[in-house]
Amino acid sequence: MKTQPRTLGELKQSAWGEPALRLRTVKDEMRQNLLGQLEDRGPVFTGIHGFEETVLPQVVNAVLSRHNFILLGLRGQAKSRILRALVALLDEQIPILAGSEVNDHPFRPISKYGRRLVEECGDAAGIDWVPREQRYVEKLATPDVTIADIIGDVDPIKAVRGGHQLSDELTIHFGLLPRSNRGIFAINELPDLAGKIQVGLFNIMQEGDVQIKGYPIRLPLDVLLVFSANPEDYTARGKIITPLKDRIGAEIHTHYPPTVEHAVAITTQEAWTERGGRAVDVPPFIRQLVEEVAFAARGDKRVDRRSGVSQRLPISVLETLISNAEARAIRTHERRAVPRVSDVYAALPSITGKIELEYEGEMQGADTIAKELVRRAAGKTFDDLVGGADVDTIVQWFDDGGALKVSDVERSDACLKGFTAVAGLLDLVDHVGLAPKKDPPTLVSACELLLEGLVAHKRISRTEDQGYTRVRPDRNPPFNKGMPGAGPNLFA
Repeated sequence: MKTQPRTLGELKQSAWGEPALRLRTVKDEMRQNLLGQLEDRGPVFTGIHGFEETVLPQVVNAVLSRHNFILLGLRGQAKSRILRALVALLDEQIPILAGSEVNDHPFRPISKYGRRLVEECGDAAGIDWVPREQRYVEKLATPDVTIADIIGDVDPIKAVRGGHQLSDELTIHFGLLPRSNRGIFAINELPDLAGKIQVGLFNIMQEGDVQIKGYPIRLPLDVLLVFSANPEDYTARGKIITPLKDRIGAEIHTHYPPTVEHAVAITTQEAWTERGGRAVDVPPFIRQLVEEVAFAARGDKRVDRRSGVSQRLPISVLETLISNAEARAIRTHERRAVPRVSDVYAALPSITGKIELEYEGEMQGADTIAKELVRRAAGKTFDDLVGGADVDTIVQWFDDGGALKVSDVERSDACLKGFTAVAGLLDLVDHVGLAPKKDPPTLVSACELLLEGLVAHKRISRTEDQGYTRVRPDRNPPFNKGMPGAGPNLFA
């Protein structure tokens, strides 16, 4: 295996000494690597779903155009993930002058330290290698960020130890932006950055210089600048200065998953489902129901659309309902944890904490809104899976006085006995193919979904004390075909 060059002389004799690499900027580097991926027809970005025809082509165009760009989108729209995925377009590693704080290019050092090293050592100057992961620097913009954090500041200790004047460049403690030289510098929530910091960014982008403590410093940085922001902040609050906006080459709008399938793929990828203990088996219809909760919230007028409903909502809901199913399986000594609709209701805290309500919603209460969202999601999932299948037999059973109360802490086989009493219920599960006949945990989950769907469409009713009943239940129903002694019904 050929060793990497460790001195400037060795680097000159390697491929890095060729003009194509000697003069290449980071934007040229990313453009070249991206063109290679496009030519190979391989995926440019992995782990990003739902943006294949919308956002990602615009990102590709921005990189090919060598533009700095900004991603505008509501919370939970994968903005940070996209920015971090840009690292894959960088070379695996690059050479820098050994000891440089600003990743000085061995052939074009921008710092006084780098220039002096080359002057004093010549071809014997040492070379270090920086991996691509260390060439991505990210900063969350907050009002307390200072110019020293971003650009740098004078370090009196350096001045004393080195015997330098404070105006000497060697006394500078460099900030995040110079340290990201020859890499990617990302700022999240750009409008929250103070105006004077934005001026510093613009000046170094436009002129390549900056003043630190009143001393002008030339820093012709080689960096790709990328940003993220919420559209409301970006347009309404007006905190991005015009010269900086003018230097941003592309404004790319993100969005939430366009389909349930995309949303399921994202949640499956991000959620913690492999617990390393009891086996967990989440039925596909439960995964769909979880995503439908988020879709229902995004379309509900009582939920603040300007704030958005993050994709983190279904991720948290899925993790919480799995935990509830896991706890039940442990208590009842079942080998598998299979979530049910009741587990979705147990995950209400994961919903209420992630939605911002309008005035009408505040009046009704977050818990009430969350329960309605789950019920509507169950109805939508029911429609997609059952379609026009005949449910009259099931509804008639309840109309004739049948009632069923199910405990969310009961074993699957015991619950299945109660569902078996409902005429036509298991036949419908089998007809639409929701669960295998010899899989009680999944059968119970499917039965709960179908009954919850009928509740959503007001074909049957559900109350806390009586469970599932006819639409207008009698105060004292003639009989109860459910399980005697069942615990409190958490569906209500």
